[in-house]
Amino acid sequence: MGYDENRAAKPFAVTPYHLLRLLWRSYQRWQRRRETRTILAKLSDAQLKDIGMRRDEWKI
Repeated sequence: MGYDENRAAKPFAVTPYHLLRLLWRSYQRWQRRRETRTILAKLSDAQLKDIGMRRDEWKI
């Protein structure tokens, strides 16, 4: 068994690919949240109540 076969993987190795993927996923998450807030803002208080929410729960 050679040295490379028995060596542990680097648990915190950050490559440019991983960094870009993390940034892309963060952007997508932000975009989905923004879209959700836009949709919720268009709902009336009665509609929000129907889905079990209040305006002060999601508005920041």
